[in-house]
Amino acid sequence: MKILIFTPYIGANYGGISGAVQGIADAIANQGIHVDVVTTDANNLEKIPISLNKWIDESLYRMRYFPCWHKNDFVFSWGLIIWLIRHIHEYDVVHTSTVFSPIVSLIHWLCQLQRVPYVMTPHGMLEPWALSYKAWKKRLYFKLIEKQILEKSSAIHVIAKQEANNMKSLGFNNLVTVPNGIHRKEFLSLANSEVFYQEFPATRNQTLILFLGRIDPKKGLDLLAPAFAQVHSKFPQTHLIVAGPNSIGFLATVQDYFALSGCLEAVTFTGMLTGELKYAALSAASLYVAPSYSEGFSMSILEGMASGLPCVITTGCNFSEAAQAKAADVLDINSNAIAEALIKRLSQPQEAKAMGDRAREFILQNYTWEIAAQKLIEVYEAIIRQKPLPDYY
Repeated sequence: MKILIFTPYIGANYGGISGAVQGIADAIANQGIHVDVVTTDANNLEKIPISLNKWIDESLYRMRYFPCWHKNDFVFSWGLIIWLIRHIHEYDVVHTSTVFSPIVSLIHWLCQLQRVPYVMTPHGMLEPWALSYKAWKKRLYFKLIEKQILEKSSAIHVIAKQEANNMKSLGFNNLVTVPNGIHRKEFLSLANSEVFYQEFPATRNQTLILFLGRIDPKKGLDLLAPAFAQVHSKFPQTHLIVAGPNSIGFLATVQDYFALSGCLEAVTFTGMLTGELKYAALSAASLYVAPSYSEGFSMSILEGMASGLPCVITTGCNFSEAAQAKAADVLDINSNAIAEALIKRLSQPQEAKAMGDRAREFILQNYTWEIAAQKLIEVYEAIIRQKPLPDYY
């Protein structure tokens, strides 16, 4: 079996898609499947400094980057299209990421022309809030292009049960629900928090609340600012870490949110954290918060829970299973609810720790890339053999 995974961008500045694509590619390849990943050098406002037009070995799979023209998340590469015209027929299944992207649409048409089955992962981009953002452009593109492409796909891979429900309401039925995961081995022991304190010494001896995600309107930082102001007035030792890339130039607006709420001095904006420093931040934190309006299925939430943190998240994060397992506080999308939950967890540290322990066990048992890979391989096999899709919902 040969699988081609395509994403128009894999730069870390685009958020969780990069980690999701690489996580699943690695886990599928670890099952003995031939996996190639093709993408571009786009990284939002930047370029990825990497060798182009050649295969790069990533231990278990190969990656190939193509030069492109891009503006934010609009990406195009003639070199990539020409390569696909020549080689797409060599693969048994093509698995693509994102929607509302002309280059992705072109690849789906190529698959149709060369009779190669394709699987699509929208990554939450067809969720109600996401569809309402820049709505007229999306409605037009969806009606003229995207809907037909989704209908002709061999499967639509959604990453949360609520996303599956929303996709069904749009009229789609060829769905498989396979959530994102974490690499279990990365969370078997906690990182050294001292690494984070050395990098950001002002956070030492503070009770840290961690937000880990892009600086973006959908992340709910306008809700978090007044919520944290309430928390900080009651617990002056608290300090908020906002860790994520300023990929669309939204940072100044977010800083204004906290300034207007009167708590900017108790917030540290670290920029994007990766590798050892990210794990050190997770280790240093006492609480994790995700106030999002809309998510596909957040990998950073999985990382927070796998680190044993009590997590306060909204219903927009599409993780009702965490509430059912009593592994996280899942709240309505409003500032007061977020504040009340954070205050409750800070007021009851033993209960907070117990919830964090449950969260860690829940994620390590149910949400790993190994589990996701096994399910996706079954999906690919069913498609190749022209059998019914597995009943993952």
